[in-house]
Amino acid sequence: MGYLRFLIDNRLFLLAGFLLTFTSSFGQTYFISLFAGEIKGAFGLSDGGWGGIYTIGTTLSAVTMIWAGALTDRFRVRHLSFWVMVLLALACVAMAMVQKGFLLIFVIYALRLMGQGMLSQLGAVAMSRWFIATRGRALSLSSMGFAVGQAMLPVMFVALLATWHWQSLWLLAAGCIVVLIPVMQILLKQERTPQSMASGTQSLGMDAQHWTRGQMLRHPLFYILIPLVLGPSAWGTALFFQQVHLTEVKGWSLVSYVALMPIYMVASITFTFITGSAIDRFGVKWIVPFQMVPFGISFLVLAYADTIFMAGVGLVIFGVGQGMQGTATSAFWAVFYGTRNLGAIKAAAAALMVFGSAIGPGITGALIDFGIDFPDQMIPIAFFYFGGALMAGFGILRYQRDLPVTA
Repeated sequence: MGYLRFLIDNRLFLLAGFLLTFTSSFGQTYFISLFAGEIKGAFGLSDGGWGGIYTIGTTLSAVTMIWAGALTDRFRVRHLSFWVMVLLALACVAMAMVQKGFLLIFVIYALRLMGQGMLSQLGAVAMSRWFIATRGRALSLSSMGFAVGQAMLPVMFVALLATWHWQSLWLLAAGCIVVLIPVMQILLKQERTPQSMASGTQSLGMDAQHWTRGQMLRHPLFYILIPLVLGPSAWGTALFFQQVHLTEVKGWSLVSYVALMPIYMVASITFTFITGSAIDRFGVKWIVPFQMVPFGISFLVLAYADTIFMAGVGLVIFGVGQGMQGTATSAFWAVFYGTRNLGAIKAAAAALMVFGSAIGPGITGALIDFGIDFPDQMIPIAFFYFGGALMAGFGILRYQRDLPVTA
């Protein structure tokens, strides 16, 4: 089935997945960090102080995700997405109205849990369950929401920041979410049955069984893959969290840097589609280890970049990694561990990912306060990526023999 026919036949479900990932943008670091300068100025925070608040709030959301993510095994996407989107809109309103610096911890907690955590989880789990033979294509199409959000929203909101007060923009964000809530309800009016409730269309994982979260946590493969799960989240989050600092150190204007996001989006979307097709054709086990390599290369390029053109080159390469990672990692859990308990299994991985996004800004912010600029930190981070790729390749090579013959 070609992409166009697949898109037409499944348009309602794919658009729902797209909107879930797109709406998660309002709780993603690349959006929140646009207001870093204003937030630090309003509350008298240093880079380390703001990074510490972000780390605490995001870590709390990671812990909550272990429980909250498993709700996707029990409730339909239509019902769960309604409440998650309502709570995300309220979190945006809270950011617009917060008066005390310490309360930022709770606002960040809500934004990260509902945005990066639950909406991302809902989008990935829904696609992985609703589609089996075409899972790669479904994930690639739905995850375009991440790329489109990351390309459009920073440009739009940075432009508005020149004439609007930053708190008013958070009210605008809340309004955008409210508008999308009824759209999501209409799209999922006749939602497909979650596979935790229907046994006929489940796919098995290693050893031809449906793994529980407890079984996964007792298996070596999960721990071998920790750098692969944690790394892109930790250091990718840091890249966007520290974008104001990065542009200041490099001598670039923030507007010029943010204007590079559309070419980053093109690279991300292109490799999202390429990866989706490759997964359906060759299997996810052949794709996952390589997704870390572009991240490492991009950090080396950005570390040494001295022009805005080279910054664009680095972001394009980073977009290649994002396109691969957004599709391949989501498909990996369903293929290796089965789909019956996918929500609980992916919740553990999502918690690790969210925790990574917590420590990235905290570590890099603290190092900046100690006098180590973020470009200097990028070089060891690049080798972290390369090491994670080697570990993932070893683990998957070792355990792919346990997969059913159809995987």
